[in-house]
Amino acid sequence: MTTVDPFVHHPELRDKIRDPLACWARNFMPSDLDERLAALGAPPDWRHTDAEREAMRRGTFAGRAADDLWVFAYGSLMWDPGIRFAEVRRAHLSGFARRFCLKDVYGARGSLQTPGLLAALVTGEGCDGLVFRILTEHVNEETEVLWRREMALPGYVANFFDVKTAAGSVHALGFVADYAAEKIIPDIDRAEQINYISTASGFAGSNLEYLENLAAHLTTLGIEDTDLFDLLRDVRQVKSRRRE
Repeated sequence: MTTVDPFVHHPELRDKIRDPLACWARNFMPSDLDERLAALGAPPDWRHTDAEREAMRRGTFAGRAADDLWVFAYGSLMWDPGIRFAEVRRAHLSGFARRFCLKDVYGARGSLQTPGLLAALVTGEGCDGLVFRILTEHVNEETEVLWRREMALPGYVANFFDVKTAAGSVHALGFVADYAAEKIIPDIDRAEQINYISTASGFAGSNLEYLENLAAHLTTLGIEDTDLFDLLRDVRQVKSRRRE
């Protein structure tokens, strides 16, 4: 199955999603950060080893037939997927909700001094996002990119889920919160979320920019996420008061 135009279902996203081949994650290796993080006081085991990460990736796909791969996106993958895709659709995943509860201290949107918060999927009433379809011949290379980005350190669990789209349901790969991971804070309160997001930044940009980009894409798609938009309002208010 191929689609000539990846944006056939959503032409409004054509200029909203960054060129995957220009994404920072394409050439990123977790080991690139080892020296810098060691100097900042991070423990030597701050990340999965390359062998551990690769074993997790291969285990996820063990026994699965070679086929096109759908990937569910609910955070930064929505606007900066970093993976070559043949098709994108709006999608709904039941049983999970998007929540800012993954503490980032290792550089992407936060640091050891000013931690940030990234989105994760926790148990909930449902989450709307996007699914990207990767062609069979690209799956191995593109999932290596995904695993270096999403599975560099404990925080997510990769699994497959049935996801609904207007063009039919698909079986998609998704990264959900690993409740056993130290950096997952499922019960984080609003005041803590605001404090993290309003102060943090990293090599991929500020934490507020991350939240704003996500809100902009949800708006473009007409997706309602009251908790996220309320959080954005509150963070902006706090930052505005600090400037006064």
